Amino acid sequence: MATASTASMFSSVYENLVESDVYSSTNEPVFILGLPYKLTDDRELLEQDISSKLWFTYRKGFSAIGGSGPTSDVGWGCMLRCGQMMLAQALVNRHLTRDWRWKTGHIDLKYLEILKLFQDKKDCCYSIHQIASMGASEGKAVGEWFGPNTVVQVLRKLAVYDKWSNLVIHVAMDNSVIIEDICKLCETNAELETGSNSSVVLSKFSTLLSSSEKQEVINGLPGVTVNDDIEHVDKRKQKVIEGWRPLLLVIPLRLGLSEINSTYFNAVKACFRLQQSVGIIGGKPSHAHWFIGYTENHLFYLDPHTVQSFVDLSKQEINDESFHCCHPCHMDISELDPSIAVGFYCGSKSEFDDLCINVNNYVIAGAKTPIFEMHQKRPLHFPPIQPYCLENISKKYAAPSKQPSDTDDEYEII
Repeated sequence: MATASTASMFSSVYENLVESDVYSSTNEPVFILGLPYKLTDDRELLEQDISSKLWFTYRKGFSAIGGSGPTSDVGWGCMLRCGQMMLAQALVNRHLTRDWRWKTGHIDLKYLEILKLFQDKKDCCYSIHQIASMGASEGKAVGEWFGPNTVVQVLRKLAVYDKWSNLVIHVAMDNSVIIEDICKLCETNAELETGSNSSVVLSKFSTLLSSSEKQEVINGLPGVTVNDDIEHVDKRKQKVIEGWRPLLLVIPLRLGLSEINSTYFNAVKACFRLQQSVGIIGGKPSHAHWFIGYTENHLFYLDPHTVQSFVDLSKQEINDESFHCCHPCHMDISELDPSIAVGFYCGSKSEFDDLCINVNNYVIAGAKTPIFEMHQKRPLHFPPIQPYCLENISKKYAAPSKQPSDTDDEYEII
């Protein structure tokens, strides 16, 4: 249930929407990452859904990045935070399911482990420290603003260290999703993980935990109660056996030059209606947002431009309320910056197959200029795919490979 203060703030936002001229004569639903809600009937469910999203914002007071770098990401970290939010939603879907809801004062074990992956500490896999440092491999100095493509390329590289999630992040460049490539990445790697090193994948943070492993996880976290409803069937192990690693598919796009072309409005909105949606990240310098849904021509988004103090999740008293936002912002779709990255999470092969069918039917079909294309096989004129594997890189990022930077040259203007 939403708290009284949360419900009150949501009520103010949505009452303004309902009472405005735009909404006074419509019964159109609100779509939030694949789920439809009616403002008149489902407001509380809508509030719970949005407040359950992990909200990452500017922070101050964390340890210096690189030992002597910035202790705050104010003014440059908004796109990095948006990338964190999209990835966090994929991990929530992967470990907790899309239907999971956050409750104030209730700490779920797997939820806490997800949150700690993004904590502003140098040893956390998806921390601002790791993203900013890995940005050097994309030609970005610490403290420099990232574009949508840069942040997802960095997260793709960092994901190889997250053995608990065992996630494949595939960045589909050139406005093209190549089905064969994705199947090779997810299926081949899954088969490798079922070999002699499978114990590394099925680590102490898997969904099947022994009593001793539970205790090891919560040591140093007094007051945190371990849920008793840990599933007895390790669904992730089952998916590995089936030959499929969970997939976060991200498609960087540029939908115009200085402003978005209205031709793409319907396709952008259709992406939010797909069950696999984990939103869209986009924006220009100092104005990046994570877009999570829409109604009519209004987009809903979480805004990272709030400065909050660093929160240490290893302390005895865990306060996670600053990682949740109870009042989403909204804007007209015509104000969307043309440089975006669209994200989808597929936890199984059947979910990926379903995504391909629905993208063809509802996003691409009938469009004079599709927002992106889907190919069964890699076109002959495309260079071969280069999987990003742990064996190919140094944990200290000693010899990063140079990737395209966020300029117009990295996109095909469509």
